[in-house]
Amino acid sequence: MASINMSYLNPETVILIGILGLEHMQFWIGFPFFAVCLVALLGNIILLIIIPTESSLHQPMYIFLALLAATDIGLCAAITPKMLAIFWFRSYSMAFDTCLAQVFFIHALQCMESGILLAMAFDRYVAICDPLRHTSTLTPSILCRMIAMVAIRATALVGLLPILIKRLHLFHSIVIRHSYCEHMAVVKLAAEDIHVNKTCGLFVGFTILGFDMIFILISYILIFQAVFRLHQKEARLKAFNTCTAHIFVFLEFYILAFFSFFSHRFGHVVPSTHILLSTIYLLVPPALNPTVYGIKNKVMRKRVAQIFLLNHGSQQ
Repeated sequence: MASINMSYLNPETVILIGILGLEHMQFWIGFPFFAVCLVALLGNIILLIIIPTESSLHQPMYIFLALLAATDIGLCAAITPKMLAIFWFRSYSMAFDTCLAQVFFIHALQCMESGILLAMAFDRYVAICDPLRHTSTLTPSILCRMIAMVAIRATALVGLLPILIKRLHLFHSIVIRHSYCEHMAVVKLAAEDIHVNKTCGLFVGFTILGFDMIFILISYILIFQAVFRLHQKEARLKAFNTCTAHIFVFLEFYILAFFSFFSHRFGHVVPSTHILLSTIYLLVPPALNPTVYGIKNKVMRKRVAQIFLLNHGSQQ
Protein backbone atom coordinates (compact mmCIF):
# COMPACT_ATOMS: atom_id res chain seq x y z
CA MET A 1 0.00 0.00 0.00
CA ALA A 2 1.44 3.35 -1.01
CA SER A 3 1.64 6.16 1.48
CA ILE A 4 1.77 9.82 0.38
CA ASN A 5 2.13 12.48 3.09
CA MET A 6 0.30 10.37 5.65
CA SER A 7 -2.35 9.54 3.06
CA TYR A 8 -3.18 6.19 1.50
CA LEU A 9 -3.39 5.66 -2.24
CA ASN A 10 -5.89 2.98 -3.32
CA PRO A 11 -5.84 1.13 0.02
CA GLU A 12 -6.29 -2.63 -0.12
CA THR A 13 -7.43 -3.00 3.48
CA VAL A 14 -9.27 -0.99 6.12
CA ILE A 15 -9.27 -1.27 9.92
CA LEU A 16 -12.56 -1.50 11.81
CA ILE A 17 -12.01 -0.57 15.46
CA GLY A 18 -15.51 -1.43 16.71
CA ILE A 19 -17.20 0.80 19.29
CA LEU A 20 -15.04 3.89 19.75
CA GLY A 21 -14.49 4.64 23.43
CA LEU A 22 -15.72 1.25 24.58
CA GLU A 23 -12.93 -0.92 23.18
CA HIS A 24 -12.19 -2.33 26.65
CA MET A 25 -15.82 -3.54 26.97
CA GLN A 26 -16.30 -4.91 23.46
CA PHE A 27 -15.69 -8.52 24.46
CA TRP A 28 -18.67 -8.42 26.85
CA ILE A 29 -20.84 -6.25 24.58
CA GLY A 30 -20.54 -8.98 21.95
CA PHE A 31 -22.56 -11.46 24.03
CA PRO A 32 -25.90 -9.59 24.04
CA PHE A 33 -25.48 -8.83 20.33
CA PHE A 34 -24.78 -12.52 19.71
CA ALA A 35 -27.91 -13.47 21.69
CA VAL A 36 -30.03 -10.98 19.74
CA CYS A 37 -28.66 -12.37 16.47
CA LEU A 38 -29.47 -15.94 17.52
CA VAL A 39 -33.04 -14.92 18.42
CA ALA A 40 -33.38 -13.14 15.07
CA LEU A 41 -32.07 -16.11 13.09
CA LEU A 42 -34.21 -18.63 14.97
CA GLY A 43 -37.39 -16.55 14.76
CA ASN A 44 -37.04 -15.70 11.09
CA ILE A 45 -36.08 -19.25 10.08
CA ILE A 46 -39.22 -20.49 11.87
CA LEU A 47 -41.28 -17.96 9.91
CA LEU A 48 -39.74 -19.19 6.65
CA ILE A 49 -40.65 -22.76 7.63
CA ILE A 50 -44.22 -22.04 8.76
CA ILE A 51 -45.46 -19.59 6.10
CA PRO A 52 -44.76 -21.75 2.98
CA THR A 53 -46.11 -24.93 4.62
CA GLU A 54 -49.32 -23.48 6.13
CA SER A 55 -51.96 -22.93 3.41
CA SER A 56 -53.98 -20.49 5.56
CA LEU A 57 -50.97 -18.13 5.56
CA HIS A 58 -50.69 -17.97 1.77
CA GLN A 59 -51.94 -14.39 1.79
CA PRO A 60 -50.20 -11.18 0.66
CA MET A 61 -49.51 -10.01 4.24
CA TYR A 62 -47.70 -13.23 5.14
CA ILE A 63 -45.89 -13.47 1.81
CA PHE A 64 -44.47 -10.02 2.57
CA LEU A 65 -43.69 -11.19 6.10
CA ALA A 66 -41.71 -14.14 4.69
CA LEU A 67 -39.75 -11.71 2.51
CA LEU A 68 -39.15 -9.52 5.56
CA ALA A 69 -37.82 -12.58 7.41
CA ALA A 70 -35.45 -13.42 4.55
CA THR A 71 -34.23 -9.81 4.50
CA ASP A 72 -33.67 -9.85 8.26
CA ILE A 73 -31.62 -13.05 8.00
CA GLY A 74 -29.53 -11.38 5.31
CA LEU A 75 -28.92 -8.34 7.53
CA CYS A 76 -27.76 -10.53 10.42
CA ALA A 77 -25.45 -12.45 8.09
CA ALA A 78 -24.02 -9.24 6.62
CA ILE A 79 -23.11 -7.55 9.90
CA THR A 80 -22.75 -10.05 12.75
CA PRO A 81 -19.81 -12.35 11.78
CA LYS A 82 -17.29 -9.54 11.29
CA MET A 83 -18.61 -7.52 14.21
CA LEU A 84 -18.20 -10.46 16.60
CA ALA A 85 -14.76 -11.20 15.13
CA ILE A 86 -13.78 -7.64 16.08
CA PHE A 87 -15.26 -7.89 19.58
CA TRP A 88 -14.04 -11.37 20.50
CA PHE A 89 -10.97 -12.12 18.36
CA ARG A 90 -9.62 -8.61 17.65
CA SER A 91 -9.83 -9.27 13.92
CA TYR A 92 -9.81 -5.61 12.91
CA SER A 93 -8.60 -5.71 9.30
CA MET A 94 -10.88 -6.11 6.30
CA ALA A 95 -10.25 -6.02 2.56
CA PHE A 96 -11.37 -2.71 1.07
CA ASP A 97 -13.50 -4.39 -1.60
CA THR A 98 -15.10 -6.62 1.05
CA CYS A 99 -15.89 -3.48 3.02
CA LEU A 100 -17.61 -1.98 -0.04
CA ALA A 101 -19.55 -5.21 -0.49
CA GLN A 102 -20.72 -4.93 3.13
CA VAL A 103 -21.78 -1.31 2.51
CA PHE A 104 -23.87 -2.50 -0.43
CA PHE A 105 -25.53 -5.48 1.23
CA ILE A 106 -26.33 -3.74 4.53
CA HIS A 107 -27.87 -0.66 2.91
CA ALA A 108 -29.58 -2.60 0.10
CA LEU A 109 -31.21 -4.95 2.60
CA GLN A 110 -32.27 -1.97 4.72
CA CYS A 111 -33.90 -0.40 1.67
CA MET A 112 -35.58 -3.68 0.73
CA GLU A 113 -36.98 -3.90 4.25
CA SER A 114 -38.36 -0.37 3.91
CA GLY A 115 -39.99 -1.30 0.60
CA ILE A 116 -41.52 -4.44 2.12
CA LEU A 117 -42.99 -2.37 4.98
CA LEU A 118 -44.54 -0.06 2.37
CA ALA A 119 -46.02 -3.07 0.54
CA MET A 120 -47.42 -4.37 3.84
CA ALA A 121 -48.99 -0.97 4.55
CA PHE A 122 -50.61 -1.00 1.10
CA ASP A 123 -51.94 -4.50 1.80
CA ARG A 124 -53.52 -3.29 5.08
CA TYR A 125 -54.96 -0.24 3.31
CA VAL A 126 -56.70 -2.36 0.65
CA ALA A 127 -57.82 -4.98 3.21
CA ILE A 128 -59.49 -2.38 5.46
CA CYS A 129 -60.56 0.39 3.08
CA ASP A 130 -61.62 -1.77 0.12
CA PRO A 131 -61.93 -5.36 1.42
CA LEU A 132 -64.13 -6.63 -1.42
CA ARG A 133 -61.37 -5.89 -3.94
CA HIS A 134 -58.46 -7.12 -1.82
CA THR A 135 -58.10 -10.46 -3.62
CA SER A 136 -58.56 -8.99 -7.09
CA THR A 137 -56.15 -6.11 -6.39
CA LEU A 138 -53.27 -8.07 -4.86
CA THR A 139 -53.09 -10.91 -7.36
CA PRO A 140 -50.01 -13.18 -7.58
CA SER A 141 -48.76 -11.29 -10.65
CA ILE A 142 -49.14 -7.92 -8.86
CA LEU A 143 -47.32 -9.30 -5.83
CA CYS A 144 -44.44 -10.49 -8.02
CA ARG A 145 -44.19 -7.06 -9.66
CA MET A 146 -44.19 -5.31 -6.30
CA ILE A 147 -41.46 -7.60 -4.97
CA ALA A 148 -39.39 -7.13 -8.14
CA MET A 149 -39.73 -3.33 -7.92
CA VAL A 150 -38.62 -3.34 -4.28
CA ALA A 151 -35.54 -5.44 -5.10
CA ILE A 152 -34.61 -3.52 -8.28
CA ARG A 153 -35.04 -0.11 -6.64
CA ALA A 154 -32.81 -1.03 -3.69
CA THR A 155 -30.15 -2.70 -5.84
CA ALA A 156 -29.98 0.10 -8.42
CA LEU A 157 -29.92 3.05 -6.01
CA VAL A 158 -27.75 1.56 -3.28
CA GLY A 159 -25.41 0.17 -5.93
CA LEU A 160 -24.39 3.76 -6.66
CA LEU A 161 -22.84 4.15 -3.19
CA PRO A 162 -19.91 1.68 -3.46
CA ILE A 163 -19.37 2.65 -7.10
CA LEU A 164 -18.91 6.31 -6.10
CA ILE A 165 -16.59 5.33 -3.24
CA LYS A 166 -14.54 3.22 -5.65
CA ARG A 167 -13.80 6.31 -7.77
CA LEU A 168 -11.97 7.83 -4.77
CA HIS A 169 -8.26 7.01 -4.69
CA LEU A 170 -6.66 9.06 -1.91
CA PHE A 171 -7.59 8.49 1.75
CA HIS A 172 -6.26 10.31 4.82
CA SER A 173 -6.91 7.24 6.98
CA ILE A 174 -7.87 3.57 6.70
CA VAL A 175 -9.28 3.36 10.25
CA ILE A 176 -13.09 3.13 10.29
CA ARG A 177 -14.52 4.15 13.66
CA HIS A 178 -17.39 1.73 13.52
CA SER A 179 -18.26 -1.93 14.06
CA TYR A 180 -19.23 -2.40 10.40
CA CYS A 181 -18.71 -0.62 7.08
CA GLU A 182 -21.34 2.10 7.12
CA HIS A 183 -21.49 4.32 4.03
CA MET A 184 -20.65 7.69 5.60
CA ALA A 185 -18.05 6.17 7.93
CA VAL A 186 -16.16 4.95 4.85
CA VAL A 187 -16.72 8.13 2.81
CA LYS A 188 -15.27 10.34 5.58
CA LEU A 189 -11.92 8.56 5.24
CA ALA A 190 -11.36 10.09 1.79
CA ALA A 191 -8.89 12.93 1.29
CA GLU A 192 -10.70 14.03 -1.88
CA ASP A 193 -13.90 15.94 -2.59
CA ILE A 194 -16.79 13.84 -1.24
CA HIS A 195 -19.71 16.17 -1.97
CA VAL A 196 -21.00 13.82 -4.67
CA ASN A 197 -20.91 10.90 -2.23
CA LYS A 198 -22.73 12.85 0.48
CA THR A 199 -25.34 14.10 -1.97
CA CYS A 200 -25.89 10.63 -3.38
CA GLY A 201 -26.24 9.18 0.13
CA LEU A 202 -28.87 11.79 1.02
CA PHE A 203 -30.64 11.21 -2.31
CA VAL A 204 -30.80 7.45 -1.79
CA GLY A 205 -31.92 7.87 1.82
CA PHE A 206 -34.72 10.30 1.05
CA THR A 207 -35.74 8.59 -2.21
CA ILE A 208 -36.23 5.26 -0.45
CA LEU A 209 -36.71 5.77 3.30
CA GLY A 210 -38.35 9.19 2.99
CA PHE A 211 -40.65 8.15 0.12
CA ASP A 212 -41.68 4.94 1.86
CA MET A 213 -42.30 6.60 5.23
CA ILE A 214 -44.49 9.31 3.69
CA PHE A 215 -46.66 6.80 1.82
CA ILE A 216 -46.92 4.49 4.85
CA LEU A 217 -48.12 7.46 6.91
CA ILE A 218 -50.65 8.37 4.20
CA SER A 219 -51.86 4.74 4.13
CA TYR A 220 -52.44 4.74 7.88
CA ILE A 221 -54.17 8.12 7.86
CA LEU A 222 -56.63 6.70 5.31
CA ILE A 223 -56.93 3.46 7.31
CA PHE A 224 -57.71 5.34 10.54
CA GLN A 225 -60.28 7.47 8.75
CA ALA A 226 -61.97 4.33 7.43
CA VAL A 227 -61.83 2.63 10.84
CA PHE A 228 -63.34 5.60 12.71
CA ARG A 229 -66.24 5.62 10.25
CA LEU A 230 -67.20 2.12 11.38
CA HIS A 231 -70.25 2.18 13.65
CA GLN A 232 -69.60 -0.97 15.68
CA LYS A 233 -66.94 -0.80 18.37
CA GLU A 234 -66.05 -4.49 17.83
CA ALA A 235 -65.43 -3.84 14.13
CA ARG A 236 -63.15 -0.90 14.93
CA LEU A 237 -61.14 -2.93 17.44
CA LYS A 238 -60.79 -5.82 14.98
CA ALA A 239 -59.56 -3.47 12.26
CA PHE A 240 -57.04 -1.83 14.60
CA ASN A 241 -55.90 -5.24 15.79
CA THR A 242 -54.91 -6.25 12.25
CA CYS A 243 -52.62 -3.19 12.05
CA THR A 244 -50.94 -3.05 15.46
CA ALA A 245 -48.07 -5.41 14.63
CA HIS A 246 -47.22 -3.53 11.43
CA ILE A 247 -47.44 -0.14 13.18
CA PHE A 248 -45.02 -1.32 15.88
CA VAL A 249 -42.52 -2.64 13.30
CA PHE A 250 -42.91 0.52 11.21
CA LEU A 251 -42.16 2.80 14.19
CA GLU A 252 -39.15 0.85 15.46
CA PHE A 253 -37.62 0.68 11.97
CA TYR A 254 -38.01 4.33 10.92
CA ILE A 255 -37.27 5.99 14.27
CA LEU A 256 -33.95 4.15 14.59
CA ALA A 257 -33.24 4.50 10.84
CA PHE A 258 -33.58 8.27 10.77
CA PHE A 259 -31.68 8.72 14.04
CA SER A 260 -28.76 6.76 12.57
CA PHE A 261 -29.06 8.57 9.23
CA PHE A 262 -29.10 12.14 10.55
CA SER A 263 -26.75 11.74 13.52
CA HIS A 264 -23.92 10.60 11.22
CA ARG A 265 -24.37 13.62 8.95
CA PHE A 266 -25.58 16.52 11.07
CA GLY A 267 -25.52 15.51 14.73
CA HIS A 268 -22.95 15.72 17.50
CA VAL A 269 -23.76 12.40 19.14
CA VAL A 270 -21.11 10.65 21.23
CA PRO A 271 -19.46 8.12 18.84
CA SER A 272 -20.04 5.14 21.13
CA THR A 273 -23.75 6.03 21.42
CA HIS A 274 -24.12 6.40 17.67
CA ILE A 275 -22.37 3.10 16.94
CA LEU A 276 -24.37 1.20 19.57
CA LEU A 277 -27.70 2.61 18.38
CA SER A 278 -26.93 2.06 14.69
CA THR A 279 -25.99 -1.55 15.46
CA ILE A 280 -29.13 -2.00 17.56
CA TYR A 281 -31.10 -0.56 14.65
CA LEU A 282 -29.77 -3.30 12.38
CA LEU A 283 -30.07 -6.26 14.78
CA VAL A 284 -32.99 -5.63 17.13
CA PRO A 285 -35.82 -5.25 14.54
CA PRO A 286 -34.96 -8.65 12.95
CA ALA A 287 -35.25 -10.19 16.43
CA LEU A 288 -38.51 -8.40 17.28
CA ASN A 289 -40.35 -8.83 13.97
CA PRO A 290 -41.01 -12.60 14.26
CA THR A 291 -42.08 -12.17 17.88
CA VAL A 292 -44.45 -9.28 17.14
CA TYR A 293 -46.13 -10.99 14.19
CA GLY A 294 -46.03 -14.45 15.78
CA ILE A 295 -47.81 -13.33 18.95
CA LYS A 296 -50.58 -11.70 16.91
CA ASN A 297 -51.35 -14.79 14.80
CA LYS A 298 -52.99 -17.88 16.32
CA VAL A 299 -51.94 -20.16 13.45
CA MET A 300 -48.29 -19.20 13.90
CA ARG A 301 -48.43 -19.68 17.66
CA LYS A 302 -49.94 -23.13 17.17
CA ARG A 303 -47.35 -24.17 14.58
CA VAL A 304 -44.43 -22.91 16.70
CA ALA A 305 -45.78 -24.89 19.65
CA GLN A 306 -46.02 -27.97 17.43
CA ILE A 307 -42.41 -27.55 16.26
CA PHE A 308 -41.04 -27.31 19.81
CA LEU A 309 -43.30 -30.05 21.19
CA LEU A 310 -42.21 -32.34 18.32
CA ASN A 311 -38.54 -31.62 19.06
CA HIS A 312 -39.14 -32.18 22.80
CA GLY A 313 -40.96 -35.44 22.10
CA SER A 314 -38.22 -36.74 19.82
CA GLN A 315 -35.61 -36.10 22.53
CA GLN A 316 -37.47 -38.19 25.14
